[in-house]
Amino acid sequence: MHLPHEELSSASARELTRAQTRSVSRLIEERVRTRRPLAYLIEEAWLGERRFYVDQRAIVPRSYIAELLHDRLKPWVARPAGVRRVLELCTGSGCLAVLLALAFPRAQVRATDVSRAALAVARRNVAAYRLGRRVKLARADLFRGLAAERYDLIVANPPYVDAASMAKLPAEFRHEPRLALAGGSDGLQFVRRILRDAAGFLRPRGLLLVEIGHHRRRIERAFPRIPFVWPQTSAGFDCVFLLSREDLPGGA
Repeated sequence: MHLPHEELSSASARELTRAQTRSVSRLIEERVRTRRPLAYLIEEAWLGERRFYVDQRAIVPRSYIAELLHDRLKPWVARPAGVRRVLELCTGSGCLAVLLALAFPRAQVRATDVSRAALAVARRNVAAYRLGRRVKLARADLFRGLAAERYDLIVANPPYVDAASMAKLPAEFRHEPRLALAGGSDGLQFVRRILRDAAGFLRPRGLLLVEIGHHRRRIERAFPRIPFVWPQTSAGFDCVFLLSREDLPGGA
């Protein structure tokens, strides 16, 4: 049974039928026995008010970037209608690609991932939101394999779990694709590549938005000359950074 988002807060007061009780019990038993994430067991995950399909081919949807899209990246994007071309890297299930298309209704969104399996999940979500004309999915290794085009906005939630943390991941996370989590020895393997190449794919005054977990100190030490902007999310001021093309390497 799927409930509308606005009814979720009152759902705890509802009395379940016998069939629903048996179904919930089976889910609880399987969750305890296998330690598979609930999202995989019910093939459903939520980002804010939006529901998405998910299975073990893609990482469970979760991103602080989704919070920033509620206000269409205000104040950094003064005119949302002026955002016409968006590139999303490491799309996974396609959830951010969908949210970007909804936040910027005049934009064409190109969403990429290196995983063919994840892109199959993304196609399902794009189709569910009837965004196939505006959201185009493609296989690419970050910028490698993309045509030399320019975008108003580039968004990425790349793998950023460092090697030490990967070795201690709880069992639940080990069910998710390692490819979508592991960010190298310090967690910045993919972030470095994004910072190196992003300027060549942005229009003048275009923006780069990247989620990096709680690696603010680490990335500021690695790139002391880059003036990172850190928007506030529910986790604080250290999980997502924003940069204009002119502040990126090679963007002046």
